[in-house]
Parts: sequence; C-alpha cells; structure tokens
Amino acid sequence: MSYFDQSDSDLRFEWGLSGIQALAPVSDVLIIVDVLSFTTCVDIVVGRGAFVYPYNDKLDSLPAYAQARDAFYAAPGLRHEAAYSLSPASLMAIPAGTRLVLPSANGSTLSLSTTAVPVMAGCLRNAQAVAARAAKLGRRISVIAAGERWKKDGLLRPAIEDLLGAGAIIAHLDGRRSPEAETAAAVFQAAESDLLDRLTRCSSGKELIGRGFAEDVQLAGQLNVSATAPLLTDGVYS
Repeated sequence: MSYFDQSDSDLRFEWGLSGIQALAPVSDVLIIVDVLSFTTCVDIVVGRGAFVYPYNDKLDSLPAYAQARDAFYAAPGLRHEAAYSLSPASLMAIPAGTRLVLPSANGSTLSLSTTAVPVMAGCLRNAQAVAARAAKLGRRISVIAAGERWKKDGLLRPAIEDLLGAGAIIAHLDGRRSPEAETAAAVFQAAESDLLDRLTRCSSGKELIGRGFAEDVQLAGQLNVSATAPLLTDGVYS
C-alpha cells in the first residue's frame, strides 16, 4: 500500500511526473492538464481534425522525427515568427488532417511518460468534454497538473492555471474524490466566475502577456467552448 496513490478514491489529483508515477498504477485513465499552453494547443489542433505528436526528445532531432511521420513541427518555445508554435493562436487555422509534432518540456513529457493507461489532454476549453469521455474509459480517473519549471533550478513550480484546469475537469466528474481532487475542484468553483481575470493576473499569464501573447491567454481562459476530448493512441493525440 502507498500513502500517496489516493487509491481509496475514484477521482485523484496530483502534480507533474512524480504524480503520474504515483497514480498511474491504480488508474484507469490519466488526464494531463497544461493550460498555458500544451493541452490548449492539443485541444485546438484536434478540434480542427488534425493530429498532435507529443515530442520530448532532443531538439536537434526534431526535424527528422517530423519528416519520418510526414508531419510539420512546431517551433520550440513560443516564437512570433513561427508558422506553428506552442502559441495556441498560431494553430487556430491549422488544416484538417495536418500532422503536427509538438515539443513541450511539460505537456509532451507527461503525455509520453506512461503506456500503462490511456492518456488524455485536458484544459479549460474542453473540461466537460474530457470528463465525459474519461468517465467512459473507467471509474478511477487521475488528473495531473503539469505545472511549470523555475528557470533558476528547473524544479516544479505549481501553476494556478493548471490547478484551475484540473479542478474544472474534476468538477464535471462523478465519484468519490480524494482530498486533493476535492480541493482542486473547490479552487476552480471559487474562481469560475472570473477565470480569465485569474489567468491574466497569475504569474504564467503575466509572463505570456508581457511577451506579446495576450491572445493565447484569452484562448486558454475560455471554459467549455470545445467538444473535443483528445486521447493519446500510439503516440498521437486525436
């Protein structure tokens, strides 16, 4: 028995890679939440009938990886000059059928960290849709907030946007909640009436706005505007 797997509850919540390692062995489905901006990007791309290949390998191998899959690849990081990037706004017109390799130190890494259970990509935009599909995959549902990384030492920085996204998904699920899941849902419900304000004023939101990506925060802050529920199958979100 582990004290940290929340296995006495149907609905669980944790942070990052260590959270996946703790919860995956006792889960029927994992939902990755990286609101600013990996899972928001996945929602937009898949919602347009395109496909996302998460990528967490060396960046110098990225072009060859994409070419082998007849895919485009998003520019690493957030770049104004890139056709496709981790900026959700850059993906709003992506054509149906496009294959896109999406490198991300957080969202992609977590997406590819386990093959033991089905993995989904959730965010505020698709919280209700993801919850509904996850419930069809199993009763034991674990929601994993990606968080960010402190630039100084690379350690996990719990991020309010991912807590809110995770809470939004949990709030749409039925079942016994762990205290961790119950707390995430409560935080979301307390902030639901002013989600966009929270996102624009939180650290991650201010960083993106300061770098010229205010539209990305606006897109990520939309609640339940998407009916898309991306599921990772053979390394591809569709």
